[in-house]
Amino acid sequence: MREQTSRGCAGPVARRELLKLGALGLGGLSLGDAFRLRAEAAATPSGEPDTSLIFIWLPGGPPHMETYDMKPDAPADYRGEFRPISTCVPGIEVCELLPRHAAVADRFTLIRSIAHTFADHGGGHKRFLTGRDPASPVGFVNDAPAVGSIVAKVREGRNNGLPNYVSGTNPGRAGVDVYSFGAAYLGPAYVPFNVPGDPSDPKFEVPNLGLTSDLAGRLDDRMGLLGRFDRLRSEIDHSGLMDGVDQFHQRAISLLTSPRAREAFDLSREPDALRDRYGRHAWGQRALLARRLVEAGCSFVTMVMENPYQSGVSWLQEGTYNWDSHAVNCHLFRDARVRLPIYDQAIAALVEDLYDRGLDKKVLLVVTGEFGRTPRISSQTGTQTGVAQPGRDHWPNAMSVLVAGGGIRTGQVIGSTTSKGETPKDRPLTPNDLWATVYRHLGIDHHQAFPDHNGRPMPILPYGDPIAELC
Repeated sequence: MREQTSRGCAGPVARRELLKLGALGLGGLSLGDAFRLRAEAAATPSGEPDTSLIFIWLPGGPPHMETYDMKPDAPADYRGEFRPISTCVPGIEVCELLPRHAAVADRFTLIRSIAHTFADHGGGHKRFLTGRDPASPVGFVNDAPAVGSIVAKVREGRNNGLPNYVSGTNPGRAGVDVYSFGAAYLGPAYVPFNVPGDPSDPKFEVPNLGLTSDLAGRLDDRMGLLGRFDRLRSEIDHSGLMDGVDQFHQRAISLLTSPRAREAFDLSREPDALRDRYGRHAWGQRALLARRLVEAGCSFVTMVMENPYQSGVSWLQEGTYNWDSHAVNCHLFRDARVRLPIYDQAIAALVEDLYDRGLDKKVLLVVTGEFGRTPRISSQTGTQTGVAQPGRDHWPNAMSVLVAGGGIRTGQVIGSTTSKGETPKDRPLTPNDLWATVYRHLGIDHHQAFPDHNGRPMPILPYGDPIAELC
């Protein structure tokens, strides 16, 4: 979100120029906001690895016992309706609604023993995405930077014509505080460049990317106007924060006019057969867009897979918007019969594609939500159905995470939970161990510190170690 500030007036600015500036912000150069307030960019440090992360976020909390950690021998009020199926790796099983996962299990690893203690969605988002216990267990506004913002800060010297940090969401869900994607004390320059909408829609387009012919024809005039405005701002601001604004706008203009950016976001360049393999729905095409972006040079791409009832998928009365499968929200098993096949197609295709294209060392894939669901099934009257139906509640005490690529060891399961899926039984881990693994892949020292609002040095992670089994 753009930070609003109040400054004194250093002198008059012609009304015509102010109108031009307003039109400029609305007419396609708002990407300058994404670069504003950053320190002067340096050349990409030598020796920085050419690696990236695709982070698939499943807000609401996917049920671990209906996906990757099934308990077929548990009592009926724990195990649920679905049964596990074998995969291509002996000894590894997944839900029967994930047959495409089963076919590529040798190319991913399941972590079944990550847990934390924040059971509210807001607290869970903040705890998982920042690697820190939040000041408040509720609400979605970060008091520590999300991991993507840390990566954007560390890698701000990269300037390859692409945003370094991108997120994909549904329309109306683009705000950084919707999912706790905020940058906190790093500042608003390090939030993701958001791409809202359904990429499977033929009318889908990336806002503010590319120049209209009218805008291109006046670009020189507008760049000159920006220069005069930035010099004015620099005179007003005595703190030195605006010293690099000219460069930031230049980078924004470079991105807007970059063929590399336009090509990376252009899904029409992919073969129809591959787009079909991912699925002609929002989740599948977001996964494909993520692959295109990291292949083109983006460091951190977050794609949100929240609402399956779009892209021509009819709304199910017993279904729910996200993965929050309380009985009052949805019929857990009927919603899963719609949700999981769409998810299965998108994730399995992404895993296959990363390996088929030789990106399995460059790109690390992480798929997770903020927590799991209660092992014991509850029954309540559904808000939409008016009848009793089964569901599961919030459960941070156990969850499952899928990881692939990144040169990690695949075809394995790390950790386990108790016989009823309640808590880790062996190899207990936290979100911080996962993030320490991610930072190692990206060549980032997670002991490095940045000053908070009070000037105190805050390490990227307060604790956590890379997961040795993935090495």
